[in-house]
Amino acid sequence: MAAPGRHVGHYIQRNSRFLLKNLEPLWGHRSFGWTSALRQQAAEANKELSETIVIPRKKTWSKEAVLEALAATVSRDTTAYPYQFQDDPYLSPRTSAEFKLCSLSQESGRSAAKYFINSNPKFFTKDFAEPHIPCLMPETVSLRLEEVSEEALKERISLRKVTAAADMYDQLLQAGTAVSVETTHDLLDLICFYGDKDPVQDGEPETEDMEESGEQPKKTKGRGRRALSKSTWKENNNAERIFNLLPERDTHCYSALIRGMVLHGAYAKAFSLYTDMLNNRLTADVHIFNALISAAPDVGDKYQDRWDVITDLLKQMSQQKVQPNLLTFNSVLKALRRCGSLGKSQALYTLNEMKALGIAPSLASFSHILAIFCKPASSGQGNSDILQEVIAELAGTSFTCQDPDDTLFFINAMRICLDSKDMELGYKIQSLVEVGENWRLLGDSFQQSIYYGRFFNLLCMMEHIDTVFKWYRRLIPSVYYPNPQGLRDLLQALDTDSRLDLLPTIWKDICTLGHDNKVDLVEELLTLMARDRHSPEVQESFAVCALDVKRVYDGNRGKLSLEWSNSSLSHIASLLLQANKTQQAWDVLQLFKAKNRVPHEELLEEFLSACHRDGSPQKAVELVQLSTAFCLSATPKLAKRALAEFDLNEEQRAVLSELQESPLTDAKDSG
Repeated sequence: MAAPGRHVGHYIQRNSRFLLKNLEPLWGHRSFGWTSALRQQAAEANKELSETIVIPRKKTWSKEAVLEALAATVSRDTTAYPYQFQDDPYLSPRTSAEFKLCSLSQESGRSAAKYFINSNPKFFTKDFAEPHIPCLMPETVSLRLEEVSEEALKERISLRKVTAAADMYDQLLQAGTAVSVETTHDLLDLICFYGDKDPVQDGEPETEDMEESGEQPKKTKGRGRRALSKSTWKENNNAERIFNLLPERDTHCYSALIRGMVLHGAYAKAFSLYTDMLNNRLTADVHIFNALISAAPDVGDKYQDRWDVITDLLKQMSQQKVQPNLLTFNSVLKALRRCGSLGKSQALYTLNEMKALGIAPSLASFSHILAIFCKPASSGQGNSDILQEVIAELAGTSFTCQDPDDTLFFINAMRICLDSKDMELGYKIQSLVEVGENWRLLGDSFQQSIYYGRFFNLLCMMEHIDTVFKWYRRLIPSVYYPNPQGLRDLLQALDTDSRLDLLPTIWKDICTLGHDNKVDLVEELLTLMARDRHSPEVQESFAVCALDVKRVYDGNRGKLSLEWSNSSLSHIASLLLQANKTQQAWDVLQLFKAKNRVPHEELLEEFLSACHRDGSPQKAVELVQLSTAFCLSATPKLAKRALAEFDLNEEQRAVLSELQESPLTDAKDSG
């Protein structure tokens, strides 16, 4: 069998001869010389190709390439729970409360597993993961070097042992051992970042400073340790002490202290140290300027004073030939948010300056722009116009996180859409979220819930119910667990579009999402079902739903019972009567007396009509007697109607006649 290359070469040779043979009769006898020219050009082209084409020896693929290719072939399953809970379907959260509990449990489990692995590395010596996953392997958390040496100091720095590292540094100085400049820089960075305290372990309360100062813990609006990091810079701490002991201080040493002071709330002290650095004829780096710019609003009382501080710092950057970066301009824009109306006049100028320097704005840049121009209290068209321009510039772009504030853009943008009731713009923002992996920039689960809650609220207000349900099935429960307010918005959308027949379906979702214990939500559902009359099929589904709601109130579903109210009892009884479930409605009526509730006159009128429809004169008499037990003023009216409409025996007629002439009638007549 001949080699494949031989057949290919023979095919090319045969076809080239065919072309030349057919071209020669046309061009060969002429003096233009095209045939020879073509042959010469083909030879030159082949020579050039042979010289320029380089065949690679091997194509190198990343170890995750196959997984990434497979992941690109599938889309999100809108009927499944969030991907982080799909390991064990039995434990997948089905309610918002379970979602929070499961998230906290997973994080607690990770912390416990990490603690066990790091504390017992001898049990985890083999690594079977492919590719290698460093975060799953044991970390060295215990000190191994006890002698006084620079290597021991480096070990304590790498393990983030702040106090132990400072003590080792002091021992080295006492022993007369010089510490390298690089190690000193690392030590100052460590101490300044953690505020001269050892990092707080997961679950450990931050009470050391409060015990020393005798202060009570204060409630903070921030989240976690980020809120507790303010105003924690101590005077003459280890960072300042070590800094003062240095024979020579370079820019990195000043940078570590200035950034630490800004991070922990010592803003005036940071500016004072920066002045000291200039007096020592040192040039600042970009990190120092970024920190000082972010602290500018805290050192000026008036808006103009704050902006003067920022412009002065930017001029000094130019004089010292320090190139600004993205975080520099983001710090300026973030500071302008606290400069009132002055921020609007300078924000766009700052954004244009970024683009002139070739620095592409991040999502945080646009988030600050929106915060400057679109205040939460206002809902004018101008807010929507500014956001329109921003989205038009960002459309179709895939982002990576470059600033911690990048995760705030989508939340703020959707808030503006909700305030201005701009549904078209809301769709554009959601389309931007779905580009690439932009959904990762929605933030943590709490921030994602805020974003999708606002988007769903906007849908309920502005869209037809069919479109609302399309998004409802697309978002829930795969990315969003609606809160009670979100479900109330959905109920209002059903009422607006006259689709109350879908209320029983929504009730099932309310139970699945764990909101059947919210009294306001349940009563609103009952009110909508009992307000109007519908077809027999719809009334039957409403009655079944009402019985299920009754079981929730009675506590027969493994949960705490709800508190019965007059309206909830009346609505359930009315729904059962409208579906011709008289006996079950009568059982609900008996609950009024057991729960010390008083039925409405309209409900008793409905019951009397049901008794007449069923031909039950005895039930009519019992109904009037029950009205007497509640001391209702409608008792004589009910008795009169029963006497006129029912075929009664003498005993029943006597009872009703007596009730008709009750003292309530005399009191009413005399009044």
